[in-house]
Formats: sequence, C-alpha cells, structure tokens
Amino acid sequence: MNIDLLRRLCETPGVPGHEHRVRALIEQEAQGLFDEIETDAMGSLICTRKGEGADPERILLACHMDEIGFLVSHVSEKGFIHVSPVGGFDPRNLFSRRVLVCTDRGDHEGVMMAEGKPVHIQAPEDRKKVPEPTDFFIDIGMGAATREHVRVGDFVVMDEPLVEMGERIVSKALDNRIACWLGLEVARRLRDEKRGHRCQLTVAFTSQEEVGLRGAKTVAYRMRPHVGIGVDVTLACDTPGVPDRDRTTELGKGAGLHLKDGSFIADRELTLEFERIAQEESIPVQRTILGGGGMDGASLQQAATGARAIGIVVGTRYIHTVAEMIDRTDVQAALDLLTAYVARH
Repeated sequence: MNIDLLRRLCETPGVPGHEHRVRALIEQEAQGLFDEIETDAMGSLICTRKGEGADPERILLACHMDEIGFLVSHVSEKGFIHVSPVGGFDPRNLFSRRVLVCTDRGDHEGVMMAEGKPVHIQAPEDRKKVPEPTDFFIDIGMGAATREHVRVGDFVVMDEPLVEMGERIVSKALDNRIACWLGLEVARRLRDEKRGHRCQLTVAFTSQEEVGLRGAKTVAYRMRPHVGIGVDVTLACDTPGVPDRDRTTELGKGAGLHLKDGSFIADRELTLEFERIAQEESIPVQRTILGGGGMDGASLQQAATGARAIGIVVGTRYIHTVAEMIDRTDVQAALDLLTAYVARH
C-alpha cells in the first residue's frame, strides 16, 4: 500500500472552497495515469482515461478532496482568531486541539480552545456544558500582531499526522483523502497491469462535498456519466456504546456497497453487478445503509438526464475527528473491486 501518498494527501490542508493545495498534489500524481486532466470552474480536478470502444460507456468516479475545517471570521485586537465551520463538527471533539491556520503568506500553528474559564475555577454546572463550534477561538501566540498575518477568509484545519497501528491507519482527513488515494491507485493499477477497458473512465476529484455535494454537481452536468460511483468513507460504529443495528459497517469486513443515505438510493442492478464481481474475484464486501448524511453519488445520479449510481465506501471509525481509523484490508478490497469493475467495462 502506497502509504507515503496517503500520508501526503491527508496531511495537505484543504477545506471546502480551498482545495487548491490538495488539487496540486493530485494533479502532479495523476501525470501519466490519464489522457486528459483539467480543472473546472468549481475547482474540481477532472481526469479522464479514454476507452477502447467506439461509443464508450462513460463511468465517473467522484472522490471529494475537501476536509472539514473552518474559515476565519474575525481577528480580535488582542489577536484571538474566531472561526466559522465549513463542514459538520461535534464540538466535543474540538477541545484543546492543535490547528494550522493557512494563509496565502504562510501557515501558522495554533491551539483551539473554548471560550470560558479554566476547569480550576469553573462552577460544577459549567463543566457539563458543550459549546457550539462558533464558541471556540484560536491562539497562534502572536498577540496583537496576529492581525498582520491572518485575515478574514483564511482557512483552518486540524494539525495531526497520519500514524500506522498494525493493520489500522489513523489520521485526520481520511474523509475523504482515502477516496482520492483510491482514484489515483485505480488508474495506476490499470496502467501498470496493462488492463484495458472499453469505457471512458473519469475520476473527478471534487470540491465542496462537505457543504452540499457542490463540486460533483457541476462535474456530473459536464461529463454526463452513464454510471456514477461515489467513492467515500462511511461510518464504522462497531465500537462500545453503539447497538449492532447502528454499526453501519465493521472494520476488516471488506469494501462497502453503499445502498442508501440521506441523499440517494443506489441502483439495484448496479449493486447486484458489483456483488457478482466481488464473488467471482473473491473480494470481501459488505452492504451498507447510512441513516442520514450524503455523498457525491447523489449528484452523479441526479444531474442532467441522470445516471445509474452506487457508492463504494471504506468503513471508518471516529469520522470527523482527528483520529479517523480505517483498516488496510478494507482499502485493498475497495481498490480491487473498483479496478475489476472498470476492467470489465
């Protein structure tokens, strides 16, 4: 497994609307893997491998580049930075976090803290309160000089490295840099193994998924795929305190066939085809339904005249935290399944 690539993808900052650094990394890695590479007006990177057929089926994999984060909304006279979230956060996971404030003139390490008194002087009832994301502030240690370095609109990400734990990988931004990794590695494998395909394969590294599947909409209208595959993570709630019926996926049980969430319902025949391929290729898979949420597959399904759509997902523990966790075998299963599907078309 190309861990170095995944590490660079996860540790490169890029929130909705500010994916440019991630896009530059992917564009560099994509050289020689695709026939055409272009960036659309929304900032999505569209990479296409031409098919061998005369009138090829158009298959589109959507892998969103953005991670949840913040935009700077105010810098006080004393240099405290206030932020507006872009993406969904559980505030309980934001206390005392190290962050990176990203500006056009350089990046600054900082700490994110909640407004209010330290625990030593808090009233007992105050310790039970959970603040909103907008109740946090960031301190980069520059005092009033912060205003000379940080402006409204600069972006902020959590600052944590990728670590390996046996078969498990832990990092911030595995949602959804693992899909970006898969999009690149599918194309690399097709090239290196000289596996031809009749279809036209487009891998779109999309923008602004975390704030409403925005980039995938414009990509889908432009490319008009026959088949749309949303490549993403999904919940793995196989942890203490969660009933079995709500676990969604289990780590180590294979790639996820994403059938439903709050945004779309997968195509039935496409689901059965992926299951047949998985059985024939001895690839472990698990069906998955998410009670809410959404993913780029919905935009692919609904744009223009529509497309048959499914999600291929990697079960992930602790999503939208700095400690997102995946299993290598699930990633391998997703890579094997996507490659096998494209090679058969």
